[in-house]
Amino acid sequence: MLYYLLYEVLHLKYQVFGPFRVFGYPSFRALLAAMTATLICLVLGAPMIAWLRRLKYGQEIREEGVKAHQAKKGTPTMGGVLIITGIVAGTLLWADLGNLYVWVVLFALLAHGAIGFLDDYLKIARRQNLGLQGRWKLLGQVTTALVIGGALIGFGDYATHLSVPFFKDFQPDLTAWLYLPFMLLVMTGSSNAVNLTDGLDGLAISTTFVVALTLTLLCYVTGLTELALYLNLPPSPPALEVTVFCAALAGASLGFLWFNAPPAEVFMGDVGSLAIGGCIGCVAIVIKQELLLVILGGVFVIETLSVILQVSYYKLTKDPQTGIGKRIFKMSPLHHHFELTGWKESKIVFRFLIVQIFFALVALATLKLR
Repeated sequence: MLYYLLYEVLHLKYQVFGPFRVFGYPSFRALLAAMTATLICLVLGAPMIAWLRRLKYGQEIREEGVKAHQAKKGTPTMGGVLIITGIVAGTLLWADLGNLYVWVVLFALLAHGAIGFLDDYLKIARRQNLGLQGRWKLLGQVTTALVIGGALIGFGDYATHLSVPFFKDFQPDLTAWLYLPFMLLVMTGSSNAVNLTDGLDGLAISTTFVVALTLTLLCYVTGLTELALYLNLPPSPPALEVTVFCAALAGASLGFLWFNAPPAEVFMGDVGSLAIGGCIGCVAIVIKQELLLVILGGVFVIETLSVILQVSYYKLTKDPQTGIGKRIFKMSPLHHHFELTGWKESKIVFRFLIVQIFFALVALATLKLR
């Protein structure tokens, strides 16, 4: 909106003020989007937390979970609405709204957020940690991915080949029929991975901040054709505008962390974690870095694998008589395992953040290691 007014109208059309040409640079607008999203979260955070307390929208804690977490029962949840507000505002104000990719990533954010909102609301209404049934949640995620896939392939200049990290010339083309299921896997997996990581104060949002910053850089590089070709990346000029969205995601993460840092004043809830994971997966798809996301989102992947391994091993070793199986970890996801081994919550969050920064650096290093 402001981009259109300040650049398209006042600078290009009426040539009112020469320095307004700076708003034509996505890099500058990305900075503005990040600052806008951060300030919105900081300004609206306290009133929203107070409002959630008045509505008694408090977090329900699983009885079978970590006992120490029972003290967090009643902490306001659904704070992800604040994150989404910051991202949407920063993007609408500073992005070129004539760009298809901007609307695609916004749709991914809002659609997954709507699924998470319903899940959170049902948990609060039922006063127990049982929200939307898994099959309905999955149906919503699958439908969202199919709509996005149809929009990209049907209306955009979008290729269905893969960019494989560490390989310069190996770019297999999946064709639309194979790429749609693959896209579904990426977005659903990313959405659920962030959801599983959101179990400690500040953990999911701090790691999201690192991922969002890295995606901001990747979008910028991918959108500049000459630089993308130099780095052997699939060039995509329309993806340059998604830089603004990713910067807004980083800014909103930073603003929300102010209130979510341990001890948390508010939880993001599924409305936040599913929305963040869904849009991260969508951005990776838009810039053709679906496989690199496995490295970039290393903490999210590890947390998800810990759950898969725990559940699978428990079922494989289940005693037919007692119905009890063996466990690899004391509890999954992995952050709960470290809690039960005696690590303090803040130490787990900071160490996982360090690991996530390392994964981000590895992901960036692959740009030259091809």
